[in-house]
Amino acid sequence: MSTMKNNNNKPVPKPSRAPRDAEGEAAPAVPATEPTQVGRITVSDIAARAGVSVMTVSRALSGKGYVAEATRERVLAMAQAMGYVANLGAKALKGGRTHVLGLLVTDFESPVVAAIINAISRVVKQAGMDLIIYDIAPNAGGQARPELVPLLSSLCDGLLLILPGQHAEQLEHFQRTELPVVLVNYWRAPTPLPVVRADNYEGAYALTRHLLDLGHRRIAFVRGTAYSGQSQERERGYAAALGHAGLAPAPELVVEGNFGQRSGFEQGLQLLDLAEPPTAVFCANDLMALGLLDAARARGLQVPKDLSLVGFDDIPAAAHTHPALTTVQQDYEQLGGSAVRLLLQQVEAGVQRGIRVELQSSLVIRESTAVPPVAKASRGASSSLSSSSSSSSSSTAAARKVASAPAQPERKKR
Repeated sequence: MSTMKNNNNKPVPKPSRAPRDAEGEAAPAVPATEPTQVGRITVSDIAARAGVSVMTVSRALSGKGYVAEATRERVLAMAQAMGYVANLGAKALKGGRTHVLGLLVTDFESPVVAAIINAISRVVKQAGMDLIIYDIAPNAGGQARPELVPLLSSLCDGLLLILPGQHAEQLEHFQRTELPVVLVNYWRAPTPLPVVRADNYEGAYALTRHLLDLGHRRIAFVRGTAYSGQSQERERGYAAALGHAGLAPAPELVVEGNFGQRSGFEQGLQLLDLAEPPTAVFCANDLMALGLLDAARARGLQVPKDLSLVGFDDIPAAAHTHPALTTVQQDYEQLGGSAVRLLLQQVEAGVQRGIRVELQSSLVIRESTAVPPVAKASRGASSSLSSSSSSSSSSTAAARKVASAPAQPERKKR
């Protein structure tokens, strides 16, 4: 180091030039040692260790602004080694991206919600982002929690909401935020927010039409809870299919369930104890259909020999119960993926658009449906009356075989 002399002729160190980083910016003159303070590692700590400026570290961590590739790699490696955790809230307040999406849920017990969450999680990971899942169920007093909206807005680039029971007024908190928001499978009420949801009406219509085509005329319907809006749509499809066949829903055949398996069992007993019970039951979801299957067994009935049974949703248990359940499949992979992609489009555009996307559902025919017992009896009578003719006997035997054989698993796309 060069020196100069003071008035006492003692050597004085000459000030050295401030070091400059690879981007030509002045780097902090701090020894490249472990920070001594205890607590959160800061951008300044990383800059000191890497021998670059705070601005260079910020650019490297955010991915915005030019930083030489070698410098960027060095900064990122140093940040990881030091256990740096970004302050996402501060980053968002400065107008930056957190590369995090929020998923707000009110019901973690539903197998349908679980399937949607898994699908969303996979698509978010494929997009190279992180996902925060937050329980936004109303508090003990049944009130909404509006304080969560600003909190999550500071952490996330956008929000996905699986809130089937939220009232329209409770969604006003999300309508007022500037953060992009997408509602997933929401049917409760009209809303200006973007919605991605699976069809209910057409699937219910096709399911009821399937029972009518088999020959059923006394078809019961077990409702789900009214708050989500999905049960009403499924009942609307059921009633429309009956109407197009010249029938009207019999009041005693439409009963109140709550989407739970126990309610399916209880309402099933009520239906099967009627003076004229139904020959087929349409449950507004698969869980209630599983409960009704137990009710049929409790009454000594066989499905589908004595009673045809259908559900809705195609949860995993529907294919593995005995007999396997005829139902309507909603593609939750497609639902979750479409919701994430729509949200990312709005994050990039910086504009919230009131888009509604409705995805098609599919009828899945399995072993729980067959022709009604009355039709089987009449076919048997026709067989005995025509037994004198060999050709007629052959035809009747074939008809009997079709009537008694369980339907093979099959998927139909409407």
